[in-house]
Amino acid sequence: MATHTPRHMAKSAPETAARGAEQRGETRAARGGAIPPKQPPGKRRQNYLHGAAILTVGVILMKILGFFYKIPLGNLLGDRGYSMFTSAYNIYFIFFTLATAGLPVALSRLVAEADANGRARQEQQLFRVALGTFTVLGLLFAAIMFFFPQFLAEKILHNPPAWRGVRAMAPAILLVCMVSAYRGYCQGNGNMLPTTVDEVLEVLFKVIAGLVITVLVLRACEAGTDALREPVISPVQAAQMGLTDPVPVRETPETYRLSMGSAGAIIGVSVGTLVSLLYMVWYKHRHYDSLAAPYTAGLRDPNDVPEDDDLVDSAPTIVKKLFSIGGPIALGACVMALLNLADSGLTMGRLQSAAGFDEETAQTLYGVYGKALNLFNLPAAFITPLTISIVPAISAAIAQGKGKTAAAVSEDSMRISALLATPMGVGLAVLSEPIMKTLYPGSHEAGSSLLVVMGVASFFVCILLMENAILQASGKEKLTMVTLITGGAVKVVTNWFLVAQPSINIYGAPVGTLLSYLVMAVMNYVFICRELPHRPRLTRVFAGPLMASALMGLAAWGVYGLCGRFLMGRIGHGMLIAMALAILAGVAVYLVAIIYSRSITREDMRLIPGGEKIAALLHIR
Repeated sequence: MATHTPRHMAKSAPETAARGAEQRGETRAARGGAIPPKQPPGKRRQNYLHGAAILTVGVILMKILGFFYKIPLGNLLGDRGYSMFTSAYNIYFIFFTLATAGLPVALSRLVAEADANGRARQEQQLFRVALGTFTVLGLLFAAIMFFFPQFLAEKILHNPPAWRGVRAMAPAILLVCMVSAYRGYCQGNGNMLPTTVDEVLEVLFKVIAGLVITVLVLRACEAGTDALREPVISPVQAAQMGLTDPVPVRETPETYRLSMGSAGAIIGVSVGTLVSLLYMVWYKHRHYDSLAAPYTAGLRDPNDVPEDDDLVDSAPTIVKKLFSIGGPIALGACVMALLNLADSGLTMGRLQSAAGFDEETAQTLYGVYGKALNLFNLPAAFITPLTISIVPAISAAIAQGKGKTAAAVSEDSMRISALLATPMGVGLAVLSEPIMKTLYPGSHEAGSSLLVVMGVASFFVCILLMENAILQASGKEKLTMVTLITGGAVKVVTNWFLVAQPSINIYGAPVGTLLSYLVMAVMNYVFICRELPHRPRLTRVFAGPLMASALMGLAAWGVYGLCGRFLMGRIGHGMLIAMALAILAGVAVYLVAIIYSRSITREDMRLIPGGEKIAALLHIR
């Protein structure tokens, strides 16, 4: 039975793959089989650099949109309310990671394998089974969050008012699981564009819906009555009040308002995810509504044989493959999410039970820490797209016996990561005070000092992410789990002892973060040197970025100090203007330093649109 050609399809794979596809179509036609449709419009073979560029553009757009979400959200909710939002989000992130970190990668890998072997029917079968599997997982995780929010908020997070936000997250986890199946399918066909557009749409609608709903809920709660406020008391509160049995105690109006406001913000996540799912359903129906063309990723298995083109695996076999490939990756990534959860629950618990702070003070301290975390996570977001793209590039090189190519890709990826991560980390540390005071006016004064430590830690996070990708692409993903578990233990132990000290309190949390990521980055590098034949050269990877970033930091610090003396207190927004001038000076110094030290090459510039023209203008070789 012949399939119809989807609308606006056009062939654009490399000529050899196109000829192979045509020959395969003739073979199928001779056997009475289906001739596959052509590829989606504008679809080109995307190597790891092009894929990284597409995803990076999406990340930049998402971070700009996210800036207009979490910054005003933190100011709307205040430190206490933001602690409730952050706590609830950390619970969601555990389930989100379990469902999306490994299984979509496994689906992408299986689809790519079927595509390289010309097995279009297998691709469709993989998608159908994966979508059903991901949906079941989403229903399970959503049920846990919807039916047990108070248990999670009290026992795990030690932040009882966060329970409303936990429940509000339930629809989002179901929707995101379903979206992951569509993303994995498109990525397996070598198409990163729909994932990028989809993620931008998700963040856009999350921003709009989240902020609007938050404002409306906060206003409604201000006009509400005490009768609407539900009685809540935690075991910790009961013990502090000298009660042997928990009894209903009404929340204060302010606690209720902040709890409802944080839940309203979280509803925006569900709205954005729903729009994301609708877009991916539309995209697949439009471009992949019948059998996908073989070799769409521009790769062809040399062992490909025509006889297996119409064969499909059974659903149990596919499910087994999904979990065997994606399980270790998901568990490894879940350790990172567990680190965030441990950071939340352990920090809140130790601030109250050991350091002696009351619940409101602990919420305030953890809230400002959560605001600093937003900035701490920023550098890693720019590295993640590159880690996604290098995995197939390194895997393919290793499979073809090209060890030097795999080593070159690994080293270049780490160098690019250092070029991006080092200046961002130094900038966060050097300008921590104006950044926190400008973005979060009125927040607790601890924020600036917290960001100094976390700025340094962000560098090691980025290096760790790239090292994880290299080990996973080399078939050593189990080693990353050893690293992550060790780092998690360091984090827990450090938090347990430091946060409990009244004189250190919340400052112990970023110290634990720094130590844990430092240990993990060092361990991963040792594993890479031990397990892989070609190790990345540390001097080539780090020398240029570190030297340029040091000069940049000095320039930014000096310009901010000089401008601050003349501007702050004399004109409006003097701190903001001084910070902006310091950033501009730092960026200029950094660009000049990396160009003259040849830390960046013309090949690197091809990662960005118009990069070659910029390279020619700046005389980058």
